[in-house]
Amino acid sequence: MADTDTEFIEILNATGGGDTAFLRAGPKPLPDVIPILGLADVVIFPGMITPLLVESTPSIRLVDDVVGGDRFVGLVLQTKADTEDPGPDELYDIGCVCRIVKMLKFPDNSVRILVDGLKRIRVSEFVQREPYLKARVEVVADSGEDSIELEAISRNAQQLFQEIVSLSPALNEQVKVSALNQEKPGKLADLIAANLNMELNERQAMLETVPAKDRLNALMPMLHRELEVLMLGSKIQKEVSSSMAKSQRDFYLREQLRAIQRELGEEDPSVAEVNALRDRVDEIKLPDDVLQVALKELDRLAQTPPNVAEYTISRNYLDWLVSLPWDRSTEDKFDLDEAGLLLDEHHYGLSKVKDRLLEFLAVIKLKQELKGPILCLAGPPGVGKTSLGKSVADALGRKFARIALGGMRDEAEIRGHRRTYVGAMPGRIIQTLRRVESNNPVILLDEIDKLSSDFRGDPGAALLEVLDPEQNRTFTDNYLDVPFDLSRVLFFTTANWLDPIMPALRDRLEVIELPSYTADEKLEIAKRHLVPRQLEEHGVRARQVKLADAALRKLITGYTREAGVRNLEREIASLIRKSARRIVSSKRKPKLINIGSKTVQEWLGPVKFVSESAEKISEFGIVTGLAWTPVGGEILFVEATRMPGKGRLILTGSLGEVMKESAQAGLSYLRSQARSLKLDLDDFDSFDLHIHVPSGATPKDGPSAGVTILCALASLFSRRLVRSNLAMTGEISLRGRVLPVGGIKEKVLAAARAGITEVILPERNRKDWADVPDAVRDEMTPHFVKHISQLLPLALTSKRL
Repeated sequence: MADTDTEFIEILNATGGGDTAFLRAGPKPLPDVIPILGLADVVIFPGMITPLLVESTPSIRLVDDVVGGDRFVGLVLQTKADTEDPGPDELYDIGCVCRIVKMLKFPDNSVRILVDGLKRIRVSEFVQREPYLKARVEVVADSGEDSIELEAISRNAQQLFQEIVSLSPALNEQVKVSALNQEKPGKLADLIAANLNMELNERQAMLETVPAKDRLNALMPMLHRELEVLMLGSKIQKEVSSSMAKSQRDFYLREQLRAIQRELGEEDPSVAEVNALRDRVDEIKLPDDVLQVALKELDRLAQTPPNVAEYTISRNYLDWLVSLPWDRSTEDKFDLDEAGLLLDEHHYGLSKVKDRLLEFLAVIKLKQELKGPILCLAGPPGVGKTSLGKSVADALGRKFARIALGGMRDEAEIRGHRRTYVGAMPGRIIQTLRRVESNNPVILLDEIDKLSSDFRGDPGAALLEVLDPEQNRTFTDNYLDVPFDLSRVLFFTTANWLDPIMPALRDRLEVIELPSYTADEKLEIAKRHLVPRQLEEHGVRARQVKLADAALRKLITGYTREAGVRNLEREIASLIRKSARRIVSSKRKPKLINIGSKTVQEWLGPVKFVSESAEKISEFGIVTGLAWTPVGGEILFVEATRMPGKGRLILTGSLGEVMKESAQAGLSYLRSQARSLKLDLDDFDSFDLHIHVPSGATPKDGPSAGVTILCALASLFSRRLVRSNLAMTGEISLRGRVLPVGGIKEKVLAAARAGITEVILPERNRKDWADVPDAVRDEMTPHFVKHISQLLPLALTSKRL
């Protein structure tokens, strides 16, 4: 067995080359029987000169005998490459007869030979097996006649091969010269097959293909494939070389620039940048642990080349580190009188909220390092939660910043990203402190109830450390990886609802409820703030347009239904725009435009909302109730009737589960106390009861309608009317107790707007009566009850139908 030996050519040249005398000798006749040598990893073609390595003992003996004789040997590919001494069954039938041109023996008992391929042969039969194989062979001559088609294929193959040789570094110029001067198609096909990159089985198939035309046709796809691969490789190599050349050129020019700057006495820009950062580190008073990190990072930056990616990362980190307000703060103002005037100037009403904020400021004045609770301003939209936080900052003389939390779902928004990530940045807290350039600002975390979470983490959990006075002294951002003291920051939060806030975060907040505005409060807010602001924003002067109080009340009651004043401001803006158009369109100097209630309806169209008003009750089973909504209080009517049936209770009007349970509780109480209340319910099982609350498209729920439903049923059973000027609210129990409810202020105001003069309230809500405006309390008569036995005599008339 023999293998290829790529080092043999160099050794051959060093020893003086081949046997030139033998090569010059004339051709000798090929004997019928020649020795056969199996090849493991190479296929020899006619005209191919290649070195081989012979290692096995039988094969070395074969080479010795051949070199001592006529030097003819048959080289045939083995069917199995790992067989050391193949037998006749392990060799292909077609091979190549070669002459051994040169032989060299080495100390390791191996032999290197240089062979020259002569002709294709077919092994007819093996005549000797020991000590090596001998076989009878016959020469396989090229077949096929010359034709124009064969010449065209040959030229095309020759051209493609020359392009491959020019692109392939493995093929030398001699191969190109040989291909260029080869005129016979068969020899050209063998030359290409011998030098083209192919698998062993493909080479053997090419050797076994006798017609030159068939060989060239089989080679054409391989030539095209090899050319495409080499062209693509050449393109990639050029791009890589160009990129490397540019990098080397840039590096060389940069080094030259540094040398020139040194000669001129100028400082290297990268060194100047490091020195500037070092000066900033020395100027600010960094904590000891932060200073050590900064100095270590500066040393690393000074040793890093500017064209390395880590240089930019380290420089940005140091820039963030020295830009933070470690020792910069604003001086607080503790004039509570001025703070109270400022709050009154910016916000009308909200007296309880203002008192709590002033108390908070007073404690800060007494104890500079306050570790108190975080205030959460909770209330419906548009009541001034965000502007209250800004007013507190103005009152203290601190800088103000707002961070919108609505829709935030990534924990890194609070804590920042690790520096290992591309484009990493600190969290929103650190970014805000850098922007305001103060370590004691007022930061408003807006819409904290709108936080959400996903696979990237929970921002609410990250806020636990930020909003905990015991922990935020050492708040560590992931990007900075050093602690920053947030204890001097005054945090406010806002929310519309408290239920979505996670319990652990809710526990860190002191909630200040902001109630919805009453109609009178909205009127004052519109006159003091909204109208002047809209006039200024639309370029209209106060002497050109005047909005009457009646017009503003019309907007409040008929065109808006909200707890705050945002929609009211939009409607006012609409009126101002229409006025501005009339001012501009008028050819004469316009007079004062007075906007009254009629003008509002003409310009804005029909009213959008119609409020319920008290009506004379002329039938039993009807009661006026009071309800709370996010946009204020409302009155509602509860209607009850009965019809022949089987004692069922039917509830309609989009009632919630709690309201349905209140109806069941009220009915159960009346049935259990029918004798003491003098109600005739002996025929109860022969009737069905139906309770309905109008405005069926509006969902309704809550326990505060319990007394209203019970009173409607009592009126139905006793056939006594309920007083028309009376409204009520309260929760009931099966024992007949009247329990407290919320929203008393809004409910009483709604009753006053509807023309109600008396209200029935739970006794335990007596304390809430003080929140009702004085003007309403003067016109309204309250009745506080503890038990149903007190309620029914007040609500039901003595007249029976």
